[in-house]
Amino acid sequence: GMDGAPPPASPAGLSAYVAVSQALGLALLAATGAWLGRYRGGVAWDSPLQFNVHPLCMVLGMVFLQGDALLVYRVFRHEAKRSTKALHALLHGLALVIALVGIVAVFESHRSKGIPDMYSLHSWCGMAAFVLYLLQWLLGCGFFLFPGASFSLRGRYKSQHVFFGIALFALSIATCLLGITEMLLFNIRDSYSHFVPEGVLANTLGVLLVAFGLVVGYVLTRDDWKRPPLAEELALSMDFKTLTEGDSPGGGS
Repeated sequence: GMDGAPPPASPAGLSAYVAVSQALGLALLAATGAWLGRYRGGVAWDSPLQFNVHPLCMVLGMVFLQGDALLVYRVFRHEAKRSTKALHALLHGLALVIALVGIVAVFESHRSKGIPDMYSLHSWCGMAAFVLYLLQWLLGCGFFLFPGASFSLRGRYKSQHVFFGIALFALSIATCLLGITEMLLFNIRDSYSHFVPEGVLANTLGVLLVAFGLVVGYVLTRDDWKRPPLAEELALSMDFKTLTEGDSPGGGS
């Protein structure tokens, strides 16, 4: 029987790509920290440095944690669906909380310095990404985590959930690139064109963000790396199918 068999190994290549994604994720957090620490004075809440909390939180929450939350179904391939789902929701929830701290930081920093809010393309894309991400999270919890949603409704919503998950991750990275550019033009406009170290470091951070997005995106979109349904999930969904699509008592609607 299958009972004593070890779980099947992950597909060749998947572990390597996941490892590369994590190395890139840690590298982009390190690059963000180095930029803020070395060239922007560091990070502090109740001070003129409050603004710097914003890029740190956005890279950590909206890029690194969001990316890892998306990878959960590829990495935990043979664990129970319910616990994998809970971890997926938890990581996204954590990303939202950290991003919210980053948003509060930038609004408070602007208020204390008398800088206007929400006029730049970066801020428009960023607010759209955050609001849609929150909505996506609430809908995901409503449809997949709580037992109320019907099976057919879940099935119809799932492909949209998956598409918007990847789209919002891409929008988050694009928004970071806009933010990096904006920050450089505000801070080192005159010396940026001379390849000063701060400009090179920030550009490198941008390249790392793109690389992280591409690797995560590749892992997510490779069909043969998708999470295989476990035997009990297949049995369950067949029961559901029979219940929902079989001849309903009373001769149909």
